[in-house]
Amino acid sequence: MQYNKLSNRRVLSIDALRGITILVMIFVNELAGASDIPRWMKHMHADEDAMSFVDVVFPGFLFIVGMSIPFALNSRLAKGEGFWQLQWHIIFRTLGLLVLGVFMVNAEGGYNEQLMGMSIDLWGLLFLIAVVLVWKVYYSKNRTVIYGLKAVGIIALIVLAWIYKTKDGGHIIPRWWGILGLIGWAYLYSCIFYQLFKGNKYMLMLVIAVCSAWYGLGKMDAVQQSGWLHFIPAQSGNAAHTSIVLCGIVVSLIFFDDAKPASTQKRYLQALVFTLLLFVAGYFLRPYYFISKIHATPTWCLYSAGFMTMLFAFLYWLIDIRHVQKWTAFFKPAASNPLLTYIIPDFIYYLTGFLGISLFPGSLDHGWIGMLWSAFFAVAVMGIVILLNKIRLKLQL
Repeated sequence: MQYNKLSNRRVLSIDALRGITILVMIFVNELAGASDIPRWMKHMHADEDAMSFVDVVFPGFLFIVGMSIPFALNSRLAKGEGFWQLQWHIIFRTLGLLVLGVFMVNAEGGYNEQLMGMSIDLWGLLFLIAVVLVWKVYYSKNRTVIYGLKAVGIIALIVLAWIYKTKDGGHIIPRWWGILGLIGWAYLYSCIFYQLFKGNKYMLMLVIAVCSAWYGLGKMDAVQQSGWLHFIPAQSGNAAHTSIVLCGIVVSLIFFDDAKPASTQKRYLQALVFTLLLFVAGYFLRPYYFISKIHATPTWCLYSAGFMTMLFAFLYWLIDIRHVQKWTAFFKPAASNPLLTYIIPDFIYYLTGFLGISLFPGSLDHGWIGMLWSAFFAVAVMGIVILLNKIRLKLQL
């Protein structure tokens, strides 16, 4: 039994939103290494009451994950998957995101290359090769070969985790979950809430409010000092991220749930009301929780979700209603292969680091030239994905 009545066709506007978000992510990540660039093109500091467009990239990913959840889960149910099959799929996908997140975080710093017996760049390259082996979409009908390659990848990940050493000789640990890990936790909780309330968008909107309240509860001094409630502060960030994913789910249901047929005008009116609720709630919460991506405050979550709702509404009008679609072809390969697109920059960084090549040669590391270089790099990565898609290299969690 499906939770919502949704079409099985791919929605071009969702793909375009995902592709644009990926492109901007690659651009701002590369630009982070440049100097003398405008302040609004960098992340705001943790304790600033402000956000830039850069601070909307991560919530953009969370929002799109949410938009995809109703389609993904209902599609599996439509194909005949049972309840427990669906739960195992959700769990394994979450575990995959957590594993990837932990490995990537530990590659960023805190390692001891001498104790590891190899450079972090070589370790990172081997890690990404293992990722490809484990999560590649195989088109062969020889199950022995497929499972064999996946097993090699899993063993490689285990060996790399064992080889990894911290500065004090310790082992790989989840110092924090990384971007993919945070997405994994938010995905898991959102899937639970989506199923628990059977795709009811009004109940999910209530859960969004509960997530904001949970964050506030976690920041209360009394709760932080209560040993038996220590899990609340620890999970307040996950609650905040989950609220953004839930916003994406609600927007998908507003635009695409056909259980109760509605005109396009009515759907846009509902989206407008939802957006206004997000901004108004953010406005009234701001005196208590300033805008901060690093602290994952409710104001940051609500404003980010509001911006993403407006952007999607525009793309849906342009692409699916007005049928201005040709330009989306550039984003489609990355949108249909997001994990591969996500790791390509890291592969380039590890490879160039291993070879001793700088990605910011000469004067390309500052100012407008650095911005142009970062834009070129982002477009080049998208081009690489197009080529890899043509040879049918696709990763899927």
